[in-house]
Amino acid sequence: MLIRPFEPRDAADWARIFHTAVHQVGARDYTPEQCAAWSPEPAPVDRVLERAQDGRRIWVAADANDVAQGFVELEADGHIDCFYLAPEVAGTGIGAELYARLEGEARALGLASLYVEASEAARRFFLRQGFTEEHRRDFERRGVMMHNYAMTKTLPEVHTGAINARSG
Repeated sequence: MLIRPFEPRDAADWARIFHTAVHQVGARDYTPEQCAAWSPEPAPVDRVLERAQDGRRIWVAADANDVAQGFVELEADGHIDCFYLAPEVAGTGIGAELYARLEGEARALGLASLYVEASEAARRFFLRQGFTEEHRRDFERRGVMMHNYAMTKTLPEVHTGAINARSG
């Protein structure tokens, strides 16, 4: 997989990935009613394109045909807003590659921490990436009770200055 920045042509794939991930991967931990409230239908392409223009950084994992199979979004304050993989590639290491790209970019931007509201499946992934679970969040979406987890990760400061060497 190639990890690359989101391009407008990826918008329909973003909508497809999000919707199918919710209904196939999310369905392992959430009821059909919760999945339907989470994503009743694939998002319209124009709405995806609007999101992509609000300053967030989005990376996609593209297959050999350069078709997106996963994506992750980083907002300027360190918030990971969306992180989804096509169900057929979930568990193959592509998520770890996407996350590594995001964390590398966050460090390069000088962000001190990352935070996310993670689903059950994402919670397990983020724990493996060194995130700390802050608390469970219960909320209502489209009249259905749902939950996720507030999680954070402190990014160590990267020192790029020269090392002073003393010779004796």
